[in-house]
Amino acid sequence: MLYIFTGNGKGKTTAALGQAMRAVGEGKKVLMVQFIKGPWKSGEDEAHRKLAPDFLLVKMGKGFVGILGDALPREEHERAAREALGYARSEAESGKWDIIILDEINNAMSLNLISKEKVLEFADFAKDRCEHIILTGRDAPQEFLDHADLVTEMNDVKHPYYEGVKGKRGLEY
Repeated sequence: MLYIFTGNGKGKTTAALGQAMRAVGEGKKVLMVQFIKGPWKSGEDEAHRKLAPDFLLVKMGKGFVGILGDALPREEHERAAREALGYARSEAESGKWDIIILDEINNAMSLNLISKEKVLEFADFAKDRCEHIILTGRDAPQEFLDHADLVTEMNDVKHPYYEGVKGKRGLEY
């Protein structure tokens, strides 16, 4: 099955991590490949080790693209996205994962770091090799929403960020 967690609200990665934790609790093997998050530290960086070897998180992104002090050439972000998708494909081919999560892949597509066609090709390839594929990130393309079995959209109703409160470590990241 193809799951998509999208929208402007908080909780897309958190929902995917919750699915991973629940699946590991049922004896499943889960791989999460992060496409944008890279050098930024987040709570899942350490937490996933406590669920190893059943849950593996691999950060392959180079960080936020063009914002928050990003000085990397765009080509480095594009290369990282291609490598991340290639890695996910080789891991899907191995057949050892029940669930593969592509975290912030929707953002990578929206930023044109990787093509929608390549991601759809991966989803079609992987669905025969694992039980579930989860795609997260804002701006999921309509083709993906149409193709998915489950779509959840997170909407901002109220968030402290809009009052000038910065994200809290352990909650927002």
